[in-house]
Amino acid sequence: MKFLIDECLSPRLATIARERGYAESTHVTWLGLGAWQDWALVRRAVADGYVLVTNDRADFTSLMERESGHPGLVCVTVAHGLNSLGVQAGLFQLVLTRLADEDLAGRVLEIALRADRTVRIDLYASRMA
Repeated sequence: MKFLIDECLSPRLATIARERGYAESTHVTWLGLGAWQDWALVRRAVADGYVLVTNDRADFTSLMERESGHPGLVCVTVAHGLNSLGVQAGLFQLVLTRLADEDLAGRVLEIALRADRTVRIDLYASRMA
C-alpha cells in the first residue's frame, strides 16, 4: 500500500508513512500536484495506485466512489479548534495501525477527532466499489 497525502494535510504524514514501511507514499506538493482540481487528483491517485488521504470527506468520498476499483480513501477530520500537526500525525499513526493487515481497496476509512476529544474510526465499502 502507498499513500498520497492531500495538500490540506501536512507533508509530515507522508514521512510518517514512509517511516512505517510504506516507502512509496508521498505528498501532492512533492509531486507538483498542489493546485490540481479534486477530480484530477482522484484520477491520478487511482491510476497510480495510491490510497488518497484527505480531510475533505464531502468532496472526495463522492469522487472516489465514482472510480471502479479504487485503491482506497482515508478521511482525517478534526473538530474546529483542535487541528494541529501533532493531532494530524497522531490520527494518521492510528490509521496506519488500524490498516496494518488490511487491504483498503474499494473502501473508505474515516477517522475523526470530535469536539469532546474522542476519536471515532469507521471502515466501510464504497457504494460503487
